Amino acid sequence: MLDDFDDAGNPPTSHRDPQRPRWGRRVLLVISSLVVLALVAAGGFAFFLNQKAKNNIVQEDLLPTTGPSATLPDGSVVELPQGVGQNYLIIGSDARPGETASRSDVIVIAHVPEDKKSVQLIHFPRDLYVQIPGRKKDKINAAYAYGGAPLLVSTLQNLLGVKIDHVAKTDFEGFRNMTNAVGGVRVYAEEASGEGRFAVQQGWNELDGDQALAFVRERKQLSEGDISRGRRQQAFIKALMVKTLTPSVIANPVTLTRFVGAATGNLTVDRGLDVGQMRSEAISLRHLRSSDIVFITAPFSGYGTAPDGGSIDVVDEAGMAALGKALRTDTMDDYADVTVTP
Repeated sequence: MLDDFDDAGNPPTSHRDPQRPRWGRRVLLVISSLVVLALVAAGGFAFFLNQKAKNNIVQEDLLPTTGPSATLPDGSVVELPQGVGQNYLIIGSDARPGETASRSDVIVIAHVPEDKKSVQLIHFPRDLYVQIPGRKKDKINAAYAYGGAPLLVSTLQNLLGVKIDHVAKTDFEGFRNMTNAVGGVRVYAEEASGEGRFAVQQGWNELDGDQALAFVRERKQLSEGDISRGRRQQAFIKALMVKTLTPSVIANPVTLTRFVGAATGNLTVDRGLDVGQMRSEAISLRHLRSSDIVFITAPFSGYGTAPDGGSIDVVDEAGMAALGKALRTDTMDDYADVTVTP
């Protein structure tokens, strides 16, 4: 199910249905910050770095105040399970400096199972057409515009029948800052794009912060638009995580300090998620390999048009039910629709 590079160094190929993207379109780098917090926990200047992260991170009311139940698409009400792994909702925007983003550009659930042997990052396309509590059906990112993180959480809980335990928000500027903090990253591109300073060749590329932003934002020159852009972002997150774990970062106090500052500088979390809990979770994941981190796209059956004329992604209801069941029962390792980026 998960492939590695072949003897020639080529990335794995996929034979899945092209209508269903192999990789989600957007992921944030919160997992990277969790890993870093684990690495510094045992160090002599751990207190300094922990205080730096604590001072940077903002806590807000990001979870709904309603009880632990959800109304599923079929109208049935279910009690959301407790204590079966942890589900972190990661929200972010691609707003440029000075812009105010009203809709969520990044919607990812990071599922950490009870055994801590893997992490599944589940991307929800922003055009996924769903029922929003108290509203009509709309694109899923509209939930954030209508009611912020709490309404988006309720929307996802109703869609999946799964409890969201914690929420984290950031933006794409963190990509630039973290990339520069570690001295650039080496990332694989499935296809070429751009020109001049932002030219990307098919294969491996060395990117600094500005180039990384161009890399993850590019859409128009790619063969599958947003789908291809999502694949790039998936490849980039892994490249940054791999670079973060190298001795040049974790054994260098100056570089590590810069990275912790960059990783937490634009981060907002719910009031129940603090640095201590993030560090504890990260320590529990310290034995993960890159192949243990898999990417999933929330199932949709194709494309359509909303009553207002907008383009939408049509929910695969059976597939979404299967995804929800795998999350509720903590059996995501058996979920078939997963992949690992180069």
